[in-house]
Amino acid sequence: MLKIMRIVFYETTGEDQESLKALMAENAQLKDAAVTFVPEKFSATNIATAQDAEIIGVFVASEVRQAQIDQLPNLKLIVTLSTGFDHIDWQYAQSKNIAVCNVPAYGSRTVAEYTFALILGLSRKAFAAYRELKDNHDFAISNYEGFNLQGKTLGIVGTGKIGQNVAKIAKGFEMNILGFDAFPNPKAADELGFKYVSLDELLAQADIITLHVPYNKDTHHLINQTNISKFKPGAFLINTSRGEVAESEAILQGIKNNILSGAGIDVIEGERQLMDEWAILSPDTGHEENLKMVLEDRVLIDQPKVAYTPHIAFFTKEAKHEIVKTTVENVAAFLQGQPQNQVK
Repeated sequence: MLKIMRIVFYETTGEDQESLKALMAENAQLKDAAVTFVPEKFSATNIATAQDAEIIGVFVASEVRQAQIDQLPNLKLIVTLSTGFDHIDWQYAQSKNIAVCNVPAYGSRTVAEYTFALILGLSRKAFAAYRELKDNHDFAISNYEGFNLQGKTLGIVGTGKIGQNVAKIAKGFEMNILGFDAFPNPKAADELGFKYVSLDELLAQADIITLHVPYNKDTHHLINQTNISKFKPGAFLINTSRGEVAESEAILQGIKNNILSGAGIDVIEGERQLMDEWAILSPDTGHEENLKMVLEDRVLIDQPKVAYTPHIAFFTKEAKHEIVKTTVENVAAFLQGQPQNQVK
């Protein structure tokens, strides 16, 4: 059993801190640890706060790269309070005998519900109607004719826990469901009543395509400038997975060429760069390679047919509790020599 003296959590609100403190106080391995909470994301400007830390906890805006890992000689564990872990050089960390753990399943229902919030907002043109009413006080309804979901075809790309929950909700709307997954689950397809097809078939047949895959080298730009032309004309694209799964330029192309009738995006390519856009746009910052991406994102966000939200699909009280609970369990399991939820 390991004894840890210093833990630093980044990107933590006051509520997060209280929840972490309460759960850690109940754990024999953690109650005596020295814990520091930093509201800001982990970065070069505050890395000194973790100089002697053995464990750091981060969220998706905190990039933990090789250069930062090399500056933390005591580091033994990185916990991310998220399912995605592409913000961490986890393979390099593991090569240095530093474990990396995530929270694999906290938002399967939460994200699925939010997916339908975006679908309904687009199918009934609620987002556009709200903007017009707010900006121009126009009560005319002629531009906001929507469509029923009943009988429409939903294409689910990624049929893991979130995708399966999306399928369950879709059945309630009496939608037809197609699925695509690199690792099909025939049992789930049979139980939930959907059919597996190739990605090209799904894009060509689905009225609404929703993305629920993890981000890795195989899913980078899964939706791209080549296959955007294969979408069924007038389809809608929903992304609540990771921004880099769908190329921003491809979505723009789809909208401008009237291939897509709309897009609901809670995550966007270059999300971290967009958060830091003022730093990137300032002169002499050395971020020229990110400038094009940020500008494309801005153009995409401003499209009338796009509903963009700032990565909040996971953000419910219930999901936050599960994130904190699993994170504390991850740390405790590591200290007991039985690490759980290690990324791979």
